[in-house]
Amino acid sequence: MPKNRQAKINRKTKETQISVTVNVDGKGKNKISTGIDFLNHMLDLFAYHGLFDLEVSAKGDLNIDMHHTNEDLGICLGQAFKKALGNCKGIRRYGDAEIPMDQARAKVSVDISNRYAFSFKLASADATLGPFQAIKGYNIHDAEDLLNSFAKNLNINLHIEILQGRDTHHVLESVFKSLGKALDEATQIDPRRKEIPSTKGVL
Repeated sequence: MPKNRQAKINRKTKETQISVTVNVDGKGKNKISTGIDFLNHMLDLFAYHGLFDLEVSAKGDLNIDMHHTNEDLGICLGQAFKKALGNCKGIRRYGDAEIPMDQARAKVSVDISNRYAFSFKLASADATLGPFQAIKGYNIHDAEDLLNSFAKNLNINLHIEILQGRDTHHVLESVFKSLGKALDEATQIDPRRKEIPSTKGVL
């Protein structure tokens, strides 16, 4: 296994000041403070179930709203994982997970391809879906924005489908747990593969 798949990203703007440290080969330990309590909980689930060690410190203009902090966190998380993974030699590359949370269920698929694509959708015409209420001001569209920024800055294919659920809390728990499991699978080293996982020889 490659050593030191760890990285730290600092980002400071007039709107936010963010620090993210990640260890891809961790044990799910984390220390997360974003100023957005519900997002802290979601990132805790993501790190724990993905077995990533994650430290996040964010200060933003929450007196205006949470948009800048939320989006910039996605940027920093994506950049930290991208830096930690380096050239991606030997990784499995693909991962997917479908995890229930009580009545909610979501599926997440990942391709660490060095190509950006993002899909976030509800299963079609399902009467068991929504409407989704905000949790302490954090809603499902905020999660979509954060995950889109994450995918764009990690430069991956990230496909998320919400299959069932009415409760926003449970739906997003399912999404973030599934993301952790799928990304853990995709970033694991395959002992049979010594090269970068692409027929082109480069991602």
